[in-house]
Parts: sequence; C-alpha cells; structure tokens
Amino acid sequence: MNWIKRDWIILFVVVSFYGCATTGDVQILDKDIQRIDSQINQIQKEKDSIKNELAAFKKETKESKMDVSSLQMEVQRLQADLLLRIETLQSEIRTLSTSVEEYKEYLKKTSKEIDRMKEDVEVRLRILEEKGKNIEEKNRAYEEKNKAYEEKTKAHEDRMKRLEDQLKGLDGKIDKLASKQVEGEKPVPTKEAPADIRGISAGVGDLYKDAYEAFQKGDLDGARKKFEAFLKQYPNHELSDNAQFWIGETYYLKKDFEKAILEYEKAIAKYPEGDKIPAALLKQGLAFLELGDKANARNLFKRVVERYPQSEQAEIAKKKLETIK
Repeated sequence: MNWIKRDWIILFVVVSFYGCATTGDVQILDKDIQRIDSQINQIQKEKDSIKNELAAFKKETKESKMDVSSLQMEVQRLQADLLLRIETLQSEIRTLSTSVEEYKEYLKKTSKEIDRMKEDVEVRLRILEEKGKNIEEKNRAYEEKNKAYEEKTKAHEDRMKRLEDQLKGLDGKIDKLASKQVEGEKPVPTKEAPADIRGISAGVGDLYKDAYEAFQKGDLDGARKKFEAFLKQYPNHELSDNAQFWIGETYYLKKDFEKAILEYEKAIAKYPEGDKIPAALLKQGLAFLELGDKANARNLFKRVVERYPQSEQAEIAKKKLETIK
C-alpha cells in the first residue's frame, strides 16, 4: 500500500509539472486521478474489511476452535485477491504514465509549431510596417502634390474667371459687330434708300426697304413677315438671299436659335452664290455656340476661315475659335 501511495504521489507531481496542458486534457487527467483515488479507497476499505474478517476469524477460531489451516487458506485467498487488485491498479498507473509522456511530447511539438508561427507573424508584421511607412511617405508626397495642384488650379480658375469676364464683354461687342458686318450694305439716312437697292425698280426696292427699315427699328416680327412676303413675290431676285438672311436674324435676335439656324441654312442652300454665305455660316456657328453645341460651332467657324479667309466674318470666326476649348 505504501508503494501504491508513492506511485500516486509521483503521478500527481508529473501531472502538476506539465500543467501547461489544455483545460480539456487536465479535466481528463483529473477524472483518471479521481478514478484511481476511488480504487485506492476501495482497496483500503477492502483492507479494513479483511482486517475485520481476520479479527472475526480469530475470534471465531478462539470461540469455536476452528481449524488453523482453514483460516490460513482463507487468509491466503484474500491476500491473493488483494495482490491481483494491486497489479491491476499498477497496470493502469503505467498506462496513465505512458499517456502523460506522450502528451508531454505532443506539447513540446505544439510549442515548436507555435514558436514557428510567431516568428512568421513577426516577419509579416515587419513587412507590413515597412509597407505602411512607404504608403505614409507616398501619401505625404501625394498631399504635397495635391496642395500644389490645388493652388495651381485656384490660380487657373482665377485666370479663367478674368478671361470669362473679358470674353463676355467681347461677346457683346462681337455680336454687335457681327450684326453690322454681316449686313453687306452700309446704313444710309432714312431719307435715302439702302445702297443695295439703288438701281432696283421702285416696287421691288420699296418692298425690301420697308422690311429692312422695320428690322432696324426693332420690329422683328413685322420685319420677318415683310421679308417673307418679299421672298414669296420675288423668290429669285438678287436681294432674295439678303431677305432670307434677315429672316434668320429676326429669330437669332429673339434667341430662337434653332429656327435661326434653319433660316440661315436656307440662305446657304438656296443661294449658294449669294454674298450672304459667309455671314450665314458665321451666325449659324454663333447660334450653335449659344445652344452649347461647341462641336458644330467649331466646324462652322473653321468653314468660314477656310472658305472665306479674307472676309470680315473670318476674323470674327478666328477669335471665336480661340475661345472654344
């Protein structure tokens, strides 16, 4: 029994020394130890029981003068049974010790793997830190560039704003100049007929003059109706291209740019040899620009410059092309 207790104490020390096991493994070991304790207690009880039986036998022997040899045989039987139980318990202790050793080796192996993983994680962390530093440096450089770009953009916007203000003033001047320059004839005092109707028969000249004077006075709707009446009566007269152009002008001045474009196109298509073609192309470009169609406006201005480079309309078209981005 002392030997059993010693083994049990050694087992307890070994398990305590390798207490780095997981909670689940410790619980398993605790259960095994409890089972061993239970068996030891059971053996102790059996020992006490044997002592009691021996005492009882001795008493009975004394009282009944039982045969001593029979008593010895019973004692031997009980001792043999006790030894068998002790051997069984020792076998279980050896098995448990082997399991503890195996688990100890497993813990050593697991510890090595954990160390390797820690080293790997540390290496990755160092790499990430270096990348983070590089990213921070790039971000600082980007912020500096962005700041410089914002300052440059602000200066550019200020410049653009000044240019836009200047362009607005120029647009007004250009529109006024275009309105005068596209009219191929010079204004004359109201008492005299326009220069382009001198030599024209009185009926034709009076009808055209009446429409043109209405236009000069600002009666756009009245002027348009009179020019349309003139074209209906004289569709192929030498002043017909002028009348068609001024119909487009009445729409342009009323900011009905889409209709103005169509009327200018009629002057270009119906009277390709007329002297109002450069003016009609220029005003079409200006109308498209007012509608926000920069592509068509650019194309029309280029046509004016390429086909009529010496005209006043070409000079205006060049200036407009410079303003279109």
